[in-house]
Amino acid sequence: MNTSPLPTSLSQTGLLRPALTLFVVLSLITGLLYPLAVTGVAQTAFPHQANGSLITQGGKTVGSELIGQAFTEPGHFWGRPSATAPMPYNAAASGGSNLGPTNPALAEAVKARIEALRAADPGNTQPVPVDLVTASASGLDPQISPAAADYQAARVAKARGLPLAQVQALVQQHTESPWLGLLGEPRVNVLALNLALESLPKQ
Repeated sequence: MNTSPLPTSLSQTGLLRPALTLFVVLSLITGLLYPLAVTGVAQTAFPHQANGSLITQGGKTVGSELIGQAFTEPGHFWGRPSATAPMPYNAAASGGSNLGPTNPALAEAVKARIEALRAADPGNTQPVPVDLVTASASGLDPQISPAAADYQAARVAKARGLPLAQVQALVQQHTESPWLGLLGEPRVNVLALNLALESLPKQ
């Protein structure tokens, strides 16, 4: 019986061919077929979400439901503070301040934000909601709590010359409930609410 080993070149060829075949097959499946299938399903079943949950007005894209924007005028609702650099709500540099609860810098930042809110609406004696003075982990939060929206309603109504009840009703209309009534908290999308304000007749 001949038990001599195969030549090294034949042995390597026999291993290389199935390895290359497997590489090509898996590349086609995971790099082409699977992404195409997932994209097709997403575009068919969830086209709005798959394309970035964009908000359009007058045929023009004005933002996304998923990314906050910096509003500073008294006639707009303000979102949650953003710690992204070099500008607030920078989606390319998502991140928080990473300041711990015992860090004096966090206390100073919160104090300054409270003072700014009080200065913008001196007659408002309500407690300041925490989400108006603390940044989120992502720095991109597009939503605030209903309490944070209610806190600002009087300032917005005064700046726009609108009845307070009308602005409060608009907040209610844009308050989203927890998913399936169980997951998450009630929330208000700041961009959508401000766009609704802009669509109201001028006073």
